[in-house]
Amino acid sequence: MIFIYLIENIMPTQKENIIEMIKNLPDDISLEDIIEAIYVRQKIEKGLKDSKEGNLYTHEEAKERLEKWLK
Repeated sequence: MIFIYLIENIMPTQKENIIEMIKNLPDDISLEDIIEAIYVRQKIEKGLKDSKEGNLYTHEEAKERLEKWLK
């Protein structure tokens, strides 16, 4: 019960996090730059989540994947 209370009442939602991020951006930022900032943040959050869950590639696996793309 306490965990649910914390999630619902204390932990900010994704929307609240994004609003706060936008508030901290410069006033003269373009819409394209706002969209890019949101996109980059989402990719970083996904990467951190994948890392925590062990969804990673070893250095060798990453090199092999890159070699296929760079041919």
